[in-house]
Amino acid sequence: MFIGSPRERFEGEARVAMTPDSATQLQKLGYHCAIETGAGKLAGFSDDAYRAVGVTVVDSIDALYASVDVIAQVRPPEANDLARLSASKTLISFFYPAQNKELLEQAKTTGANVVAMDMVPRISRAQKMDALSSMANIAGYRAVIEAGNNFGRFFTGQVTAAGKIPPAKVLVIGAGVAGLAAVGTSISLGAITYAFDVRPEVAEQIESMGAEFVFLDFKEQQQDGAATGGYASPSSPEFREAQLKKFREIAPDIDIVVSTALIPGRDAPKLWLADMVAAMKPGSVVVDLAAERGGNCDLTVPDQKIVSENGVTVIGYTDFPSRMAAQASTLYSTNIRHMMTDLTPKKDGVLVHNMEDDVIRGATVAFQGEITYPPPPPKIQAIAAQKRQEKPKELTPEERRAAEASAFKSATRQQVGLLVVGGVLMALIGAYAPSAFMGHFIVFALSCFVGFQVIWGVSHSLHTPLMAVTNAISGIIIIGALLQVTAGGWLVTALAAVSVAIATINIVGGFMVTRRMLNMFQKS
Repeated sequence: MFIGSPRERFEGEARVAMTPDSATQLQKLGYHCAIETGAGKLAGFSDDAYRAVGVTVVDSIDALYASVDVIAQVRPPEANDLARLSASKTLISFFYPAQNKELLEQAKTTGANVVAMDMVPRISRAQKMDALSSMANIAGYRAVIEAGNNFGRFFTGQVTAAGKIPPAKVLVIGAGVAGLAAVGTSISLGAITYAFDVRPEVAEQIESMGAEFVFLDFKEQQQDGAATGGYASPSSPEFREAQLKKFREIAPDIDIVVSTALIPGRDAPKLWLADMVAAMKPGSVVVDLAAERGGNCDLTVPDQKIVSENGVTVIGYTDFPSRMAAQASTLYSTNIRHMMTDLTPKKDGVLVHNMEDDVIRGATVAFQGEITYPPPPPKIQAIAAQKRQEKPKELTPEERRAAEASAFKSATRQQVGLLVVGGVLMALIGAYAPSAFMGHFIVFALSCFVGFQVIWGVSHSLHTPLMAVTNAISGIIIIGALLQVTAGGWLVTALAAVSVAIATINIVGGFMVTRRMLNMFQKS
């Protein structure tokens, strides 16, 4: 089968869905690769670079669509591109089915299978295919670089012979993938960085990176601001007012604002209002990553950079990943390659569209002439939701006491039964075994019983450190075995030698585990 990537038709789009490196990996899956001439030029990949790794370079998009079975591209297809599809072909791209319902209907009429990279479910197994996160990571990084390009001062503070330079203060609104990338970049450049998010659980992530989380003076702060899929949920009007109040307080001290608050399928919430821009110092910068959906800032103009009346630069570019086309293409093509790996389980160049797979099913928006959007929730999330719904019934104090009494009686009967069986067994052995054997046997039985009770009563999470320390007791076993090596016949000697070997393994293993545990608390 052939997989090919056309040249992106969207104005200003410099990314490409296939790089020479990803083409090499796709060929290992059994696919032949093709690309439209000039498709990788803006990203820094020449046609000769593709030819060098065995990729067929075709002259036109018509020839590409006619010769390949799988089409991989970045932007959603145009209507005339969809018309080139047929029931035997598969399209992989960003598609945004909630916003492009007409394209979805057209894809249905062609009978082609459509895999939307923006619909990859956000579960652990699908992280390698999460193209939205890949692009958001680049956007967050590029936003800080773009802010620095328009900011008239250093990010980091300096003390020079010419005077003291204070560090820049950066506020990142939204701590998703893009926000965390912006925080990391800002800190690495030396700025004092603040971050805010409606999800209080991300505060630890922010602080672990070296930034300061902005807390609100709000008694009923949202306990769970996370919605399905790892995104933030809309906040209440009261929470929004407290949020805006806090932003107004800190606006005069902030030099750079990077706003990333956006919920897929919704217009961007207005979080940095005109009066906040007016309160900022001249020369400050606002970078709005939500400009494509209206922007978080009142003054944002999509795809433009403007300067407010008080000298604040507001950047509303919508193509941040494309401004780093080489890096973005590398990451996106890797996401595509991982998707193709899942679609080709036998690595034999045969596409297997398994709709029972959570990732493939979630990303597929059209399949065999039917619209499959929206997908059902992943089985993992469905099972988790079912467990949340099936919470055990809370017991009354009387029922709890009755349950505890019943469990105690059951445990007591079990222990008494074991003791009776053990006593009978001991009596039978004592009736026929010699007295010397009985002395050793009693010590052996007691040591097994005591050891079992000690270990069994320890929490499972403590077994490894417990064994790491108490394995030193194996030294006692070695001493006893050494005393027995020459005490009797060949059988006693053999058993003693085996005891020495096993106890040595326990001692060495115990100290190795201890060393690993100690290394966890040591700096390299």
